[in-house]
Order: sequence, then structure tokens, then C-alpha cells
Amino acid sequence: MTDFSDRQGPALSRRGLIGAGLGAAVLTAAGAGTAQAGVPSGGNGAGSAGRRAVAFLAAAMDAYPEQGPVRLAQSYTDQAGLFSTAFTYDNGLAILALLAARTPDAHARAIALGDALLYAQAHDPAHDDGRLRQAYNVGPYTFYDGTPQPDGFVRADGTANVGTQFGFTGTAVGDMAWAGIALATLAGRTGKRRFRDGAVRIGEWIERNGRTDDEPLGGYKFGVDGSGAKLPFTSTEHNTDLVGLFGRLARLTGDRVWRERRAHARAFVERMWEADGGFFYTGTNDGVTVNRSPIPEDTQTWTYLALDARSRARSLDWAARHLAVTDHAGRPNSTVPAGQSYEGVTFSSASLLADEDRPIADGQPKPDRNGVWFEGTAHLALCLRERHGRGDAARARRLLDSIERAQDRLGDGQTVGGRALPARSGVVSATSPIDTGFGFGYYPYRHLGATAWYVMAAERFNPLSA
Repeated sequence: MTDFSDRQGPALSRRGLIGAGLGAAVLTAAGAGTAQAGVPSGGNGAGSAGRRAVAFLAAAMDAYPEQGPVRLAQSYTDQAGLFSTAFTYDNGLAILALLAARTPDAHARAIALGDALLYAQAHDPAHDDGRLRQAYNVGPYTFYDGTPQPDGFVRADGTANVGTQFGFTGTAVGDMAWAGIALATLAGRTGKRRFRDGAVRIGEWIERNGRTDDEPLGGYKFGVDGSGAKLPFTSTEHNTDLVGLFGRLARLTGDRVWRERRAHARAFVERMWEADGGFFYTGTNDGVTVNRSPIPEDTQTWTYLALDARSRARSLDWAARHLAVTDHAGRPNSTVPAGQSYEGVTFSSASLLADEDRPIADGQPKPDRNGVWFEGTAHLALCLRERHGRGDAARARRLLDSIERAQDRLGDGQTVGGRALPARSGVVSATSPIDTGFGFGYYPYRHLGATAWYVMAAERFNPLSA
């Protein structure tokens, strides 16, 4: 077993790979923070584990109190080496998870994060078109080369602090969609017009910059890179997100245009369906040819949550069968402590075929083919609870039990903003290093996104329903 207590390893996501620069370095962060956590309802069995998960969301949000009240939440613990990076996607999820918790404190925190997204939208250093960037800095640090980054989320000049050090300057349709879903959900819960308007601006940016009508497969493109150049890829995941966002906007605004846009995104997703195998492909690079490998987990589960199509529910069985893994200390390159074992799903079909003798990337560890990806495991648990077919409840409970044991036991001693986390709070992104097959990896660091998905699964909260 490899000790990861002081190993450098970036915790990038697909949404983090389209910035101006892709050479992400890794290091430790500094800062200070305190957290007061709300308590989730536990109406679907979240209980103590759910309360501790929400405590982690609060700690990630409060990591840099000296930077003022306008703030986003740090995505990964300091040990992941991404300093104070706050991914837009993760913060959208945190808003949704806090709303799922249904407590006054969690509700207030969701509003605060929503207002921070609106601040970033209104105070971009270069654009005034409704976009959000892939990630922002939320606290001070000194970069590898000795360059200081002294500001919090709000820079001294009042602009939002875009994550330039790691090249997280692009704008992905998927990131925007999740932020829009979060803002639209806040609008529905609070009745506040500002959240509705922010969500609409996001939807309009996506329509202007992502829509394609002149390619056989259609749909909405990936987004733009840090220089503003449009990217040619079209993602099943992103278009699934848009089914959820546009559906919410249609309901919020009563404007039929969002129903047409929802149908346009949905048509692309449906074209990615492989009827013989019962799964969805990942998308296309050119708008003409379907990418048939790798096959990721999220295109199997998010489609179920967004489409509400029983005819496509076999995708859940495909994920549960073909991406199932069990990680333990006896596995090559596993970082699971002796005597522990975790079940769940991995990121993609390629993760199961990763070369365990080669590092995931330069300077990174070797992968464990059986590493459990807890974000995806929570996706699947939520879907099984939603479907509620024969055996689904028991399978979902086993997956949730695995996540809850991981929250109890994995990632001990990790910090956010230099401060210790509340005891046994926060879910690591993976039990062991995972090669996703998309050019990046996941590592055993406590993660805002994985924790948020756990809360939503435990509370049976479907963020993609219209």
C-alpha cells in the first residue's frame, strides 16, 4: 500500500482540462477557517453521517474567514495540492446538497454560495456576458515558482479571482449548467428574482456559445477555452446537464423557448444511446462520429435522473454490472488501509483497463484498477433509490454504507485552509488513485463534489429533475 499522506497529486476533473494551461502542479495550501454545520433532515436515513457530510461542506466554505463574507467553497483538501481552488461545478453541487439538507443554516449557506456565483458572473475580470469560469481562488497562497496569490475570492480591485495558476480559465457548458441548476433551484426555494436572472443568463450564454445546428449529431458543444476559442467536442454528460437546466428554466420562466432548447439537448443524448448494450456513449469530437470508448459512469446515471425514461433505465444495470469494483489493501497500488474494503463503481470502462505499472501522468502515482470513485457511487445509489426496482433498495444501501464507512475512515488528518476538519467529515473522491481514461486521475482526498453527491443520494434529492 502506498502512503498518500504527503504525496503530491492533482485532483482534476474533466471540467478542469479546458483552461489556457493544462500543466497543473500540486502543492499544499495555507489559511485558516472555522465551520458551523447545519444538520440535514435525515428523512431518508442520512443521520449522523449526513450531518458530518454537511459539516465538511461548511468547513470548505469557511476556510478563509478573513477574506470576507462573499466566498465559494474550496473543492479539495489542502493535501490534494490545488491550493484554494474552488471549482464552479463543485460549488453548484454544494448549493444543491445544502438545499437537500433542509435546515435553516444549510439554507442560508446555499444562498451565500449562490450569491457568490452571481458575484463571479457580474465581476469577471474580462467579460460581461454571463459566463462563469471553471474555477476560482478563494484564499491566499504562494505558487510553486514563488509567485504570491494574496487575494481571496474577491480581489483587491473587486473582480472575481479566476484560477489562472492552474489554467482554470475556460468556461465549460457542463460547469455552467450545474451552476444554473443550482441558481434555478435557489430561485424556486427562495422566490428571489436575482437567482432566476442569473440562471437565465447562464442559459443564454450556453445557447449563444454552445448550440450547433449544422452537424448530424447536433446538441451543444463543450464550451470555450481560456482564450475564448470554441471547443469542437460535444459531451453526452453536458447535454444531459442541459436537459435538467433548460427544464428548470422552462418551469421558472414559462417561456417556451427553454422547452425547445431542452429538446435540442435531449435529442443529442438520445443519439448516444446504444440499444444493444443498454448504455450511453460519451459523445463526439467532431459532431459526426460517435466516440465509442471509453464509456463513463456519469452518462449512465445522470441520463436516468434527467430523462425520466424507463426505456433507458438499463443504463443503471450496465453501470452496476460493468463498472463495479471492490478495493482493498491487497490490490496493486491500493491506498486502502489493511483490513478495510470498499465497494462501488469506477469512473469509466477505461479505468478497469489502466496500466497498473505506469503512473497516471508524469509525477503522479500508479493507478488501482479497482479504485472506487465515490462521486459516481453516489450517483448510482441515488438512481437506484429513484428507480426502486427489485433489489435496487438493497443495492443502494450497500453503496451508501460503503461511502459512509469511507467518510469515517479515509482521509484522516486532511485539512482545508490549514485547519483541521470536523471529525470524520467529508468523502474522499476515490479510495485509491484512479486513471479515468480521459487524461486525468482521481485521488484519495476529501472532496466537495463527492460529499455533495453523497448528501443528495442519502436525502434522495434528484438535482436533474425539471
